[in-house]
Amino acid sequence: MKRQIILTLIAVVAVIGVTTIPLSQDVHAQSLVPEWIKNNAGWWADGTVDDSTFLNGIKFLVENEIIDVSSGSKSLDIDTLTIGFIPIEKADELTPKAIALELFLENELGVDVEIVVPSGYEAIIEGMRFGHIDAAFMDTGPAWITHHRTGAEAVLAELVAGKVNYQATVWTLAENDSIQSIEDTVGKRVAFTSITGSSGFVRPMGTLVTEGHINIEGDDIVALESALAKNFESYTFAGGYKAALQLLLNGNVDVAFGSDIAPKKYLELEDQMKLRPVTTIGPVPSHVFMVNSEMSESSKTALVHALIQLNYDENNHILKDLYGAEALVPTTTSMHIGDFGKFINALTGLDQLILDKYNKSK
Repeated sequence: MKRQIILTLIAVVAVIGVTTIPLSQDVHAQSLVPEWIKNNAGWWADGTVDDSTFLNGIKFLVENEIIDVSSGSKSLDIDTLTIGFIPIEKADELTPKAIALELFLENELGVDVEIVVPSGYEAIIEGMRFGHIDAAFMDTGPAWITHHRTGAEAVLAELVAGKVNYQATVWTLAENDSIQSIEDTVGKRVAFTSITGSSGFVRPMGTLVTEGHINIEGDDIVALESALAKNFESYTFAGGYKAALQLLLNGNVDVAFGSDIAPKKYLELEDQMKLRPVTTIGPVPSHVFMVNSEMSESSKTALVHALIQLNYDENNHILKDLYGAEALVPTTTSMHIGDFGKFINALTGLDQLILDKYNKSK
């Protein structure tokens, strides 16, 4: 409970500063944050440093005007707010939960709120492009694509299990000492989760490409598939974390790509002990809340401020019922999904496959 209260305090303080920084100043503002504060944030999330030490870092940011805590305007300058939601196959199950958020925001903002639960992300992207959708909850990959195609910006990130990301990891058998780094996976038999899997394909394959270990000769999905065939002895899309790990345990592959917690979540302890994490590749960001590029700073601030109220105990059930997130924390596109986005960009032809993955009408 104490950590939840502190998280809410930080979110309320930060939301004013992050959402009032013009987009052109994002990169400059991020460069002002000292490394020791970034380290403190990570250690606090892991429980290594206490709350007092972490809050001292926030205090430093406020006192040095890196975070602006001036009140600013929190009024909407639109009459109707249209919000899109992540496409799911059973939209009728999500709709009542979305309506609960609709009613909450109408009460907080004093405007009509309309919800859109589409069959695919293309509807949200086009809605953002032509101004029919003002904001939307989105998965990381589609959010990055939407940012590139429409200029929409991430303003909030979901906090799940105390974190805004999880770690993509390279797994091999404990007895296999021939693989010590991600570049050692080149030329091996590998199992990915799926071609659109964030930690099971996009992050590891994107890392191999951006670091120069694999070259894609072309600019479409055929070129990507050709690079896979050329650079691995064999590759398999297993269909999920558990299936990829099972192929590894059975000796069918030398490497399985996935998340840091996959073995603990899907395997018995005996099988977990047979595996070894080769390396942690890097973070995969959580879901985000995007706003239309045409939304005014005043409306953006008002909307984000209202959504932050979902972090409080009396409203938190509305947020948890939607997608299971514990809280929403302020962010920007470059801060939260910028690094991950470069891997999507590096994997030619993947953007359309990512959108097709979420198209529930197919």
